[in-house]
Amino acid sequence: MKPVKERIEAIRTNGYELDFGTVFEHAFENYKKIALYAGLMLLFFFIVLSILLMIGMISYVGMENMEEFSKKLTQFSELKEKPLDIILQINAVMLLLSGLLNPFMAGFFKMADCAEKGEEFHVSTMFTYYKSPYFGNIFIAVFIITLFNVGISTLLQLAGLNSIGSIISLTLSFVTFLVVPLIVFGKLNSIEAIKSSIIIVSKQPLVLLGLIIVAFIGAAIGIFGFCIGILFTMPFIYSMNYVIYSTIIGIDSANKKEEIESII
Repeated sequence: MKPVKERIEAIRTNGYELDFGTVFEHAFENYKKIALYAGLMLLFFFIVLSILLMIGMISYVGMENMEEFSKKLTQFSELKEKPLDIILQINAVMLLLSGLLNPFMAGFFKMADCAEKGEEFHVSTMFTYYKSPYFGNIFIAVFIITLFNVGISTLLQLAGLNSIGSIISLTLSFVTFLVVPLIVFGKLNSIEAIKSSIIIVSKQPLVLLGLIIVAFIGAAIGIFGFCIGILFTMPFIYSMNYVIYSTIIGIDSANKKEEIESII
């Protein structure tokens, strides 16, 4: 199999074919193998994250000031024009959290890969990419994308163009949705992954958009399962992204072996 960079260059020149039905069926089969375990991991993750955020908030505000702080949050959410300094603080926290949490979320791609190969996956699978060079490249790539996304959205929001900001934000998220797989499977650095994702998406935007929309609709169905069900349908998005990447780029057997060894 050709090196990833050569495959990307070939895609830039010649494009690629992608069958909607085949990719969807493959993604659904992959999802069925990880749905329960991935859902439990998401449930555990959100419980732990909620506890940590609550502890952090209480430590920062103080238990005696929680009621007053809650009222201020309610008042802030009702403001049509939010103070710039507060917006900047919130966005700074979002940037940091996105960079720190995405290597964990990338573990779902590893889980999907293990399921594809018939390999077992464990809790440690979720922390596979908290090591060099994955963590640094994921953190930088997510930071750049989020910074650009938040920056543009904030400027347009201040200009009263919220709808345009939302469109740009969704477009940016769409054209960069393959960045993390390109880093963890393609071994690209952050900048190369961002550029390559844009190239890949630009060659088949309608088919890819259709697949992503279907994946999100499938994930959203879980909200009818007492809301908690969405944690068990959300992994379908990761299975879809994994199958899209593996179908277009492919995953080298050398990469697979190395990743297996890294968690043993």
